[in-house]
Amino acid sequence: MGFAAGIALWFHLVQPEQWLALLCLCAALGLGALAILRSEGSLTYLRLAIATMSLATAAGCLTVWGKSELVGTPAIAAPIAATLTGRVIARQEQPAEGRVRLILATREPGTARPIRVRINVPLEADRADAIEGAVVRLRARLMPPPAPMLPGSYNFARAAWFQGLSATGSALGRLEIVTPGDAGGWLARTQRSLSTHIHRQLEGSPGGIAAAFASGDRGGISKADEDAMRDSGLTHLLSVSGLHVSAVIAAAYFLSMSLLALWPWLALRVRLPVLSAAVAAGAGIFYTLLTGAEVPTVRSCAGAILVLLALAIGREPLSLRLLAVAALLVMLLWPEAVVGPSFQMSFASVLAIVALHGAAPVRAYLAPREHESWWQRRWRGTVILLVTGLVIELALMPVALYHFHRAGIYGALANTIAIPLTTFLTMPLIGFALLFDIVGAGAPVWWLAGKSIEALLGIAHWTAARPGAVNHMPAMGTGRFVLFLAGALWLALWRGRVRLIGLIPAGLAAFSLLLLRPPDLLISSDGRHAGITGEAEGKLLVLREGRSSYARDNLTELAGMEGETVALADWPGAKCNRDYCAIAVKRESETLHILLARGMDPVPERALAAACERSDIVIAARWLPRSCRPRWIKAERNMLERTGGLALYLHERRVVSVAQSEGKHGWWTPKPDRFPRPVTSGPQSAQPAGSSRSTPQ
Repeated sequence: MGFAAGIALWFHLVQPEQWLALLCLCAALGLGALAILRSEGSLTYLRLAIATMSLATAAGCLTVWGKSELVGTPAIAAPIAATLTGRVIARQEQPAEGRVRLILATREPGTARPIRVRINVPLEADRADAIEGAVVRLRARLMPPPAPMLPGSYNFARAAWFQGLSATGSALGRLEIVTPGDAGGWLARTQRSLSTHIHRQLEGSPGGIAAAFASGDRGGISKADEDAMRDSGLTHLLSVSGLHVSAVIAAAYFLSMSLLALWPWLALRVRLPVLSAAVAAGAGIFYTLLTGAEVPTVRSCAGAILVLLALAIGREPLSLRLLAVAALLVMLLWPEAVVGPSFQMSFASVLAIVALHGAAPVRAYLAPREHESWWQRRWRGTVILLVTGLVIELALMPVALYHFHRAGIYGALANTIAIPLTTFLTMPLIGFALLFDIVGAGAPVWWLAGKSIEALLGIAHWTAARPGAVNHMPAMGTGRFVLFLAGALWLALWRGRVRLIGLIPAGLAAFSLLLLRPPDLLISSDGRHAGITGEAEGKLLVLREGRSSYARDNLTELAGMEGETVALADWPGAKCNRDYCAIAVKRESETLHILLARGMDPVPERALAAACERSDIVIAARWLPRSCRPRWIKAERNMLERTGGLALYLHERRVVSVAQSEGKHGWWTPKPDRFPRPVTSGPQSAQPAGSSRSTPQ
């Protein structure tokens, strides 16, 4: 826990000076506690706990800081279109998106700096032989990895930094093979061949889901089906994690045990459980590597191997110690995963299961009973299955709200059907189908596997379509999330009635969600998109409705709304012409005037200056002249390049910016002020994010 806290604090603190201060504080506490451990007394264990937690926190901070310095690569300075020659490091087919995604090791045009870039190549322009290890040439448009569009949005720039990516982009022409590759090794060839084979047997999303289960390739799942899986709480089934790894390892364990027991000579001389555990561990490791070795898969594989080891030596297989060892392994290799939803959801669900089944009432309920019929045992098992699903759903809800600003309420019921369906029917059918394909007899089994996957998708679509299946909420903030974590960890780690104390912080955090309200005004990092809440009866007023859903989805998610938008030009309370829109927004007892630029065409400076003078807030995707001086904020290109996206709370005069949470981390590179000016006593042309002003004049 201390190691994870050190990693999280490194991300939360934004200055190197703060990281050094944290290390010094942890070192002082840890060494101080160790220095006085020699003295006898009742506080010895408390001192040891302080020393352990302090030093673990420092170790976590140093680990993620060190990895950031080792693997992080600065992004390209600006968007460019250039001809690239590079070696293919990875290739992923995404037929549902109509493209193939390549990772290239190349050199930055103009500087010859070695970089790695991710390029999307259309399927019709792709060359099937453009595989790992090949040297290719293509013309592409490259972009720096985008920072969060709004405060609280997904931070792809951070993810790209730890992946070593300096740019992303799209191919502009045909891909040319300069030097053929070696197909990326036998494991990559096996993964690709397996995925291709499955897509030939099953078309559409069923084939994509089957390929995801067998090889970790999720590229064939349509967006509609993926959205339904997400909204129904079943999206975890698409990512190879604990369920899939456990199923593979359990199948390998029991199958090897049954087959080895048929050899009397071996059964009399070797402990079959130990040998079967070794076979199952090997199967789990191979499956983990085959499916891409993502964080949930590695965590699940490590945990499952520890469970096998515990079974082999006769220890308790399901314990918090095993979970802690698996978590530490993941954090040592991928410390950045701590702040991501995958790691948090993965460990939260397992921690919830361990804590629930370790509770005395549950143990007593599941304990064997004399003279009990089979249906009574099944009934108790079904009840615990439902309770386990509900507890997992409650444990995951704060994580989903924090990262995705949405949470479902029917996920527990959907998982009660979907998890057994996937574990005991779909995955075995896929395995048997692949086995029978060796002799060309797998077609009937593939048909059954496809029908089982269609049933899974049917459950997902039906659940997602229920009223209230998904609840949207504005960004909850880090403080509330920490309260949830503190309460959940207390409930999970303690025993007896004292664990109920954890309900206090969790309850406070849940109650505080009722007080959440969305920002009044959201401004994208490029100034092209803006959303106004509280005006259109549950709908979001937007500056422009583009063809891409990316901006709309970000705006509605951060506003905590369902997704319905109204263009500002169509709103009766707004006055719009070809160049600008003006709207008066009333909050509490005051009215603020907002001026939003719609285009990039020049306008008469004096008319613009007069309009700015009558406005409290001006928003534009371009640079505005100094004569434009609104009463509060001028969110134009010069300012937004330094602050990133903004969220404004008008009545409180509070501004939250992307820059506030990024600081001096390597992936955040704000541009300097292009038009610095001395501070005057009059209205400011631009205010730094987070500042506050008095009531507009």
